[in-house]
Order: sequence, then structure tokens, then C-alpha cells
Amino acid sequence: MTSAFLPAFAQGSALSLGLIAAIGAQNMFVLRQGLRREHVGPIVLFCAAADASLIVLGVNGLGSALTVVPGLAAALSLAGAAFLAWYGVSALRRSAHPSAMVIDRQPGMTLGAALAGTAAFTFLNPHVYIDTVLLMGAVGTSLPAEERTPFMIGAASASFAWFAALGFGARFLAPLFARPVAWRMLDLAIGVLMLALATSLLRTALAS
Repeated sequence: MTSAFLPAFAQGSALSLGLIAAIGAQNMFVLRQGLRREHVGPIVLFCAAADASLIVLGVNGLGSALTVVPGLAAALSLAGAAFLAWYGVSALRRSAHPSAMVIDRQPGMTLGAALAGTAAFTFLNPHVYIDTVLLMGAVGTSLPAEERTPFMIGAASASFAWFAALGFGARFLAPLFARPVAWRMLDLAIGVLMLALATSLLRTALAS
């Protein structure tokens, strides 16, 4: 292990955590699935693998290429706004029926549906490309060649640790969410957040 490995690894880890450890659509979806204890492992692995892939692509130059593709940002924003609006309205509808918030009474989501939802929250969010491909890609490409690999390893490791903690750690909140009113408040918060994000993305698309 070279002397440059640990500093670059730590830099990648810190930057990755700083960018992904925020309230957002993807994190809220992982949290909700963690509370339901439904397909948590595959969802965590999908999120971490997607982040790692985008980071590697960004560090290897895709970020600079994406900035010159005309209309890409607007298209992603419109698609993301439509999906987030649909999910936000669905969450608000769930919050209006507290009896449906009890885990045991809710129909389970298939693995395919869970991964499809995870993919939508990941790849239809333009901010994921800004964070991983553009920002982390810019930092990674600015490093000497021998430091880029540990930087990417650190960033990917931090992403996996975050999603694992969010998904598997959610079960410790299960006693709180044993009450229907807690699920009602969570879905209300999710619905408001999703609609706010959808509005923001729509404004971004219209302004571009």
C-alpha cells in the first residue's frame, strides 16, 4: 500500500458521504423499504453499485462528455419530475388512509418492482449525475493517476456503508413505526418532499 492510498481513499470517502448523506428521494425510498424489511439487501447493493459505476465513469472522463450533450439535462429533469410527482401523489394518498400504514396489512412489493423503483429513483434524478459523474468525476480526474483508484474505492465504500446503514439500520425504528400514525406522518413527509423535488426539477427543465 503506497503512502498516497489512505489520503486519497479518505478524500473519496468524505466527499461521497458529504454528497449522498442528505434527505432525498432515493434515501427516503431506501429508508421506507428498510422499515418494511423488504428486499433491503438487493436495494442496498443496487444503490451502491450504481453509485460506484457512475463514479468510475465520471473519474474516467464521462462527466466532461455529458456537459456537451444538448438537451440531456432538460430531458433528465422532465423525466425525474414526472416520476417524483407520481410517487409523491401516491405517498399522499397512503397518508390519507392510516389503516393502510400497518406493515402486516400492506401488500408486499416484488423484488422486480422494488429494483425498478430503486432504478427510477437513482437514474431519473439529475442530481445523482451532478454528484457522482460531474463533481466526483472532476475531483477524481484532478488527482494524480496513482491516487484515482483509491479515491474511487473510498467513494464506493462510503456509498455502500451509507446505504447499508440506512436500509438495515431502519429496523431499529420499527417500534416507532408499529403505530399507523407514524407511517402516516412518514408518507406525508415523503409526499411533500417528492412534490417539492418534482417542482424544482420542472423549473430546472423549463429554464434550460
